[in-house]
Amino acid sequence: MTHPFLDLAPLSAAHFASIEDRVARLLDTRQDVVVMQGEALLPLEGAIRGAAGPGTTALNVITGPYGQTFGDWLRDCGATVIDLAVPFHTAVTAAQVREAFAEHPEIDFVSLVHAEAATGNTNPVAAVGEVVREHGALFYLDAVASIGAEPVLPDAWGVDLCVIGAQKAMGGPAGVSAVSVSERAWTRMSANPQAPRRSYLSLLDWKQRWIDGGRTALPHAPAQLEMLALEACVERIETEGLKTVMARHASAAAATRAGASALGGGLEPYVHDAAEAAPVATTLRAPAGVPASELVARALAIDPALPLAAGGGAPAGEMIRVNHYGADATLGAVRGCLAALGAALTGKGLPVDLDAARRATERGRN
Repeated sequence: MTHPFLDLAPLSAAHFASIEDRVARLLDTRQDVVVMQGEALLPLEGAIRGAAGPGTTALNVITGPYGQTFGDWLRDCGATVIDLAVPFHTAVTAAQVREAFAEHPEIDFVSLVHAEAATGNTNPVAAVGEVVREHGALFYLDAVASIGAEPVLPDAWGVDLCVIGAQKAMGGPAGVSAVSVSERAWTRMSANPQAPRRSYLSLLDWKQRWIDGGRTALPHAPAQLEMLALEACVERIETEGLKTVMARHASAAAATRAGASALGGGLEPYVHDAAEAAPVATTLRAPAGVPASELVARALAIDPALPLAAGGGAPAGEMIRVNHYGADATLGAVRGCLAALGAALTGKGLPVDLDAARRATERGRN
């Protein structure tokens, strides 16, 4: 039995390095980029455990569920953690971060999620990064959902550890991920006796066995199919143009917000301010008394392929997610989601205006 995914020639170190270089160009970074062989939780956790320890005082910004997870990891590392939590329908501000530094000048590590696909908000990384640089803290950023949907510029923003994944706006595989690492971050990890070593979580292993060796010998057998899929994904973005890809996502987000607001039935954007809404996914608040999961189930019964999901965690009962990312960052996907949600609302006896939603969607995408 033969299959195009079987019996492939081994992925060479040179080929692996070339894929890392293309990811680095996507991030417009001169930092080291390591493509790790697992879903993005691998470098997200590995970077925290590598850089944080008992002597760390971390400012952990919480604008969604991943921020909460990062705080747990930091505490598990022995770090002193100061949580800066803001309501999930909004974004953090640079002024709030500056105030946290004023109250706790000992902060030497800041963790932030760029776009929270789970809650639909996006944070002002450039402005926050300016504050972090002023105080000399190490800056850790989860850009898994934002890469491909909006600018991600670790060098320009002073990000020391920037983690990305390809499975959302990039439209690529979930089985590999990447992290850019500044020299300051490498120094911090090298000085941390608790940093993972000889471990799947270890970034230091990649530095010592891969980067410092000139990227000539891979430390272990790579996930070949996922690496080839990542290469194809980056090549597709290069061909379409990163600005064009980001514009598609921004257009889909604007169209979704406008269409949902015009649809009626009590549906409204979950993130109040459009400037704080993530272009990768739009969250909507379900009408009072109507479970979000029920509306989503009714909508998906009409078309199971729609990129719709009920929210998770604390806002699960009231939140609907329109995941207009990757191949679904199109006006057609947005129209399909709003039409199905309109039918679901009608089925609950709530009045909707599908024509108004369609017109608003057309206007909103511009």
